[in-house]
Amino acid sequence: MSEVLEKMQTRRSVRRYKSDMIPKEAIDKIVEAGTFAASGMNLQTPVIVAVTNKEIRDKMSGANAKVMGSENDPFYGAPVVLVVLAEKKGTYVYDGSLVMGNLMLAAHELGIGSCWIHRAKEVFEQEEWKQWLKTLGLKGEYEGIGNCVLGYADGEYPGVMARKENRVYFVE
Repeated sequence: MSEVLEKMQTRRSVRRYKSDMIPKEAIDKIVEAGTFAASGMNLQTPVIVAVTNKEIRDKMSGANAKVMGSENDPFYGAPVVLVVLAEKKGTYVYDGSLVMGNLMLAAHELGIGSCWIHRAKEVFEQEEWKQWLKTLGLKGEYEGIGNCVLGYADGEYPGVMARKENRVYFVE
């Protein structure tokens, strides 16, 4: 089996992280993989905001938890959050989803845990977070697609679960 297929089959969501920061070089590689995701008509509408600043990360976690109606950290203690947003053009939601997939696979390749955390859409619909994006230089209509949290797994890496039957149908 190829290494790519093996990574696709063994990547799992990690839901408990050590506080250790990931090296910048690893984050750069993961982000670069995200920029190579396929996009409809090659519009490349998704952008990635890499958050390693603990204060911003914690504030973002709080906003996400509030949307969820919880006081727990929805980022599971992960020290890095890669926010994927996409300019509202063409197939932007699908394109952003492909970016999320590339980010998680690249992280797995580098021995880094990841998990897709929802509610980026709701958080980045809030005026405070829209303004924050503008301070980064993002202008236009962007929608939050997902938060890819990254970190080193605190405990055993999740195992591969059995696949459900009857998920593929061939028409020959």
